[in-house]
Amino acid sequence: MRPIRPVTAILCSAALALTAAACGPGDGETDAKPTVAVSVPASLDGVKIPDALKDKLKQHGIDLEKWKGGEWKNWKKEDWLREAGDYINPIIEDLWDPDRMRDADKTPQPPAVDPDAGKDQGVTDPTPAPVAAKAVAPTYHKSVPASGKVFFDGPEGSMVCSATVVKDPAHPGKSNMVWTAGHCVHAGKSGGWYRNIAFVPSYNNAGKSAAALKGAPREEVAPYGVWWSDWAQTSDQWIATGGPTGGAGAPYDFAVLHVTPEKGGGKSLEETVGTALPVAFNAPAAPKLAKMTATGYPAAAPFDGQKTFQCADKPGRLSLNATDPAMYRIGCTMTGGSSGGGWVAAGTDGKPALVSNTSIGPVKAGWLAGPRLGSEAKGVFDAVSGKFR
Repeated sequence: MRPIRPVTAILCSAALALTAAACGPGDGETDAKPTVAVSVPASLDGVKIPDALKDKLKQHGIDLEKWKGGEWKNWKKEDWLREAGDYINPIIEDLWDPDRMRDADKTPQPPAVDPDAGKDQGVTDPTPAPVAAKAVAPTYHKSVPASGKVFFDGPEGSMVCSATVVKDPAHPGKSNMVWTAGHCVHAGKSGGWYRNIAFVPSYNNAGKSAAALKGAPREEVAPYGVWWSDWAQTSDQWIATGGPTGGAGAPYDFAVLHVTPEKGGGKSLEETVGTALPVAFNAPAAPKLAKMTATGYPAAAPFDGQKTFQCADKPGRLSLNATDPAMYRIGCTMTGGSSGGGWVAAGTDGKPALVSNTSIGPVKAGWLAGPRLGSEAKGVFDAVSGKFR
């Protein structure tokens, strides 16, 4: 197995009233593409922006005049394929308002694979019986405090995934790291980085219906704030080979976000929500695990993406390619939107730990599969942690 070469999204904050310079990769890093992130207010009227800063930002794909005119809405497939090689995710204050969050219903691909995928490759266990997803009892902050929802924009509209707050060894008790699926931040070999990526912990904390959320204040929909991803990283394998049905990149379909609060503030994400899960790399193979619990916000029918659900099952193995690690697989009726949600099992100390994330599933809901987190996943995780020491 070849060593991982981190594919990074490098961002640096640039205050509009100050000068800015592009961030560059750290010593010894490869495949890094410098770019710039800025906090862009909802209106630029009356703000004088130095010409030097305008020019510097344009060099990195950010035209403030276009942002002012709502250019973030203007998705053209051909432009995205050409320009999305660089991860640019400027904070746009109040972009993700309650109605926009409630109405975001697109889910990225995958999951959607043949139910018989992998039966003749590597080691694949029999297809598990479907496990009905169970609604998590609100408030979610008490039930699943590390879980939340990811919002982002793609060529087809506003999209959704699920994610988990994870511990950062570089900042004990003060993590700003979030674990999700690679296909929730990058489209794989057919495209590039998505835009306007933000994480909302304990989204819709009270578990209200979509109708009840209409006109709800932001504090109710996002009680712990909106956290923008100022850094995202996924695996080389997902970027090179990931596709609409998972592709060869599915066993490496994971991503780590570093986030920052939209409204600023001194507390970290972990301090704000009060918890974070450790990540267990090289967890035991499926036959040695008694149970895994997957959590997410399924958005495709019969779900609507507003509530948290879980499935608990003894995992089996799914091998898509005999040369790649077998994925974990459980019975579960969650649908698209649950992608990226954490899979939790007992760690070596007996306490809950994140061991995988939802990646792929069949066209008709019945099971889900997630990557086994090995050296490639640890390389991505360590790279993100190391950038914010």
